[in-house]
Amino acid sequence: MAETAQPCVLQEPRLVVRKFQARPQGEGKGAVVRRSIGRFELKYFDPFLVLDEFSVTAPAGFPDHPHRGFETVTYMLEGAVKHEDFEGHKGTIMAGDLQWMTAGKGIVHSEMPVGGQGTAKGLQLWINLSSNDKMIEPRYQELQSKDIARAAGNGVEVRVIAGESMGARSPVFTRTPTMYLDFTMKPSAYLRQPIPTSWNAFAYVLEGEAAFGSEKAAPVGPHNLLLLGGGDGVEVWNRSPAKPVRFVLVAGEPLGEPVVQLGPFVMNTEEEIDRTIDDFQFCVNGFEKAKWWRSESTVETQG
Repeated sequence: MAETAQPCVLQEPRLVVRKFQARPQGEGKGAVVRRSIGRFELKYFDPFLVLDEFSVTAPAGFPDHPHRGFETVTYMLEGAVKHEDFEGHKGTIMAGDLQWMTAGKGIVHSEMPVGGQGTAKGLQLWINLSSNDKMIEPRYQELQSKDIARAAGNGVEVRVIAGESMGARSPVFTRTPTMYLDFTMKPSAYLRQPIPTSWNAFAYVLEGEAAFGSEKAAPVGPHNLLLLGGGDGVEVWNRSPAKPVRFVLVAGEPLGEPVVQLGPFVMNTEEEIDRTIDDFQFCVNGFEKAKWWRSESTVETQG
């Protein structure tokens, strides 16, 4: 990992315009998530539909379920999750690994924790797709932890899930332009990170405390979502003399299109949602293989 200097001075640093804590709620089959985007306080933050910090221990999990019209980004923090879908794609997402799934016109999959690996913890982000991309063929981009780009300098380390930071660039292609950065700051460290001025941006704290936007701001701790206002970047201070802080910084280009969501289906109109329900029910237009497919975990449970 190369040591890299911090970027240049920002002309208009972004300030925190809204903050709230994500509280636990049930999801899937016995799983617990802390949902920050996608709940009643914040239904949608264009182009982001959902942000979940999940915690799940076998036999709980997220059994067979469909998606259409957006992407899911699964970033594992601890443990491991087994993924399967009706196209025959399967694998295990380990701690530090990334799966960037474009559901497009339709996918049915399961996400279940691997037994014997302890509690599976991670983040799942749903990113909306433009009307032009909602019905594309499904695809995956997957990176093992060792292959994720990273850089370090001046007490700051970054893992670049998407976009670019401190001279390191992710190979992930973002159909909806997106930046996704995992920062760890040592005690007393300071960070400046540029963000395109037209993009929406937020931070989510995982560990420790940090001040965002202003050096005099009160430090913010774990499970807090911070929406950032306009500007060309963000400044962050870890004022603790002893504890590091870890957070993700995410930004994306707004689509500016109508959003109609029904659970795992996200389209632009009510008519498209009605058509999606019919497609899934009758196993057509992208859901053909859903008629017969069941994940291995579902078969084992039913057997």
